[in-house]
Amino acid sequence: MPRPREQLISISDTPYYHVVSRCVRRTFLCGYDRTTGTDYEHRRHRIEERIRLLASLFAIDLCAYAVMSNHYHLVVKLCPEQSEAWTDEEVLERWGSLYRGPLIVQRHLKGEPLVAAERRFLDRTTAIYRKRLGDLSWFMKCLNEPIAREANREDNCTGHFWESRFKSQALLSDQALLSCMAYVDLNPVRAAMAETPEASDHTSIKERLNPKFDLVQAIQSQVDSRYLRQFPVSLKPLLNFEGNERNELQRGILFSLRDYLELVDYTGRIIHPTKRAAIPTSIPPILTRLGLSQGEWLSEACEFEARYAQNQRAEQSRRRRAA
Repeated sequence: MPRPREQLISISDTPYYHVVSRCVRRTFLCGYDRTTGTDYEHRRHRIEERIRLLASLFAIDLCAYAVMSNHYHLVVKLCPEQSEAWTDEEVLERWGSLYRGPLIVQRHLKGEPLVAAERRFLDRTTAIYRKRLGDLSWFMKCLNEPIAREANREDNCTGHFWESRFKSQALLSDQALLSCMAYVDLNPVRAAMAETPEASDHTSIKERLNPKFDLVQAIQSQVDSRYLRQFPVSLKPLLNFEGNERNELQRGILFSLRDYLELVDYTGRIIHPTKRAAIPTSIPPILTRLGLSQGEWLSEACEFEARYAQNQRAEQSRRRRAA
């Protein structure tokens, strides 16, 4: 039985989560369907754009992502301190870029005066919006609903587009975060969609290696699709790598970008050469220095979802016995 989302998401345990959404009925999210001869590749840019824009509007940092043919992966960090620092006006503008909102909110944003009762309603509504803008479920709702509506319209059908609610996995350690990010970034390589990580389109690792996100085009695309009303903030970059742990407060990922890129390249190279996911050894490495062993790291980085599901079932069984 699925567990309530509030039992799966706990900032006090970890701010980092791996999120997956998969299509139902063998539907194509992106790519080319050889059975029907339909090309859905045009969706890929729009999905990537929406992921980046929503991460900028929400108090959620994006660590890694990969847009695949029938699913996508995200690794996110929930950052409630960001939304707590926003003014009421910023909260209303951010939410107003996604939803029109009640008439009182619309009047306030136009600068019209409000009476005391309307002001109290506005304060309560702003508090609700502030909470939603830091909530992973609302982030996924704002991401998945427009994708499903557009896909069903193109396919001339109705009903579910996603096979279930999104799956979220808590990343409780630095090792889990690192292996999950590598797993996500290597998805196109394992699926034979790209030969190397730096050649895999619509992934976070390519964006980190060659940043060229077109903000103006992305905003216009979402506005034209009526999935974005405005964009009152600057584009938030991918969560940065801050290097080794230091004494002061760190808000980024506790590894260096150099080491991470080398680790991803290394992981692709040491996958068994007969598997289609192997990166040819003739290609020069992204970086040359390496300091990790193969065994457990390969299992973590290449079988992350399967291993997590197994560990999660064991943990649930242990809790049932303890109860």
